[in-house]
Amino acid sequence: MGLRLKFNLVLMAGLLAGLGLASLLSYRLAFDTARQQVLSEAALMSAQADAISRYTVEEVAPLIASQFARRFLPQSVPAWAAQTNFRTVQKTMADYSYRTVMLNPTNPADLANDWQAGIIDSLKSNADLKEIVAERNSPAGPILTMSRPIVIKDPACLACHSTPEAAPASMIDLYGAKNGFNWKLDEVLGARIVSVPMSVPLARAWNSFTIVMIWLVGIFAFVLLLMNLMLQFVIIRPVRRIAASANEVSLGNMDAPEIVVRGRDEISTLGDAFNRMRRSLANAMKMLEG
Repeated sequence: MGLRLKFNLVLMAGLLAGLGLASLLSYRLAFDTARQQVLSEAALMSAQADAISRYTVEEVAPLIASQFARRFLPQSVPAWAAQTNFRTVQKTMADYSYRTVMLNPTNPADLANDWQAGIIDSLKSNADLKEIVAERNSPAGPILTMSRPIVIKDPACLACHSTPEAAPASMIDLYGAKNGFNWKLDEVLGARIVSVPMSVPLARAWNSFTIVMIWLVGIFAFVLLLMNLMLQFVIIRPVRRIAASANEVSLGNMDAPEIVVRGRDEISTLGDAFNRMRRSLANAMKMLEG
């Protein structure tokens, strides 16, 4: 096995190990960045929905409260207002969604399905849990969901949801008397679930990772070529000249020219040492002949 092959095997092993470590780190960085981008979008959507809900409670509901005796207006319900506003967004961003789901909703359209009910149960079982972030698959690709609990803190909010008898007759006429009652204060009743598609950020992350890897492979290939050129001109070629000269001397050719090795490295030191040995051997041969 030649020196070049040994050198390349060791260098390739080091470069492959470095490439593997760099690919792992760049992969994690790219996809963690994509996930953080999706989380930021989900948090922004949730904050916007909360702002709409607060505006409905503080500004809209007091203006239309006087009409409840004649008919119940869902525009006064914070969850209805937030979801209705977001449906406008979904016309151009169909894969994004915001849902307010409950185990016992007044409006049957807000009834949680199986996976949503599982999230609500998790929030109910841990009172200190303020948020659940999870991923699920869909026909459009992976979806990130951010879920936050719905908890009634204001006793006034229970006026319509304690018993059917205490609720406005207009609300009973609209939604019936079977659902949306017996709510309790400080109990997790449901969840506000924001869903954000991950396909586009993940595709961007994959493209970024691919570009980084192409550059890394190109850099490592350039380093390998450069090291081989250095090996050829700095080590292999001078060593071959020294070996050829040593072969001439071993055959008795003392008239062979001395080796010229420029520089102050170990190879030049070896060349100088060989030249001194050759001169000493030549002098010894002359003395023996005399």
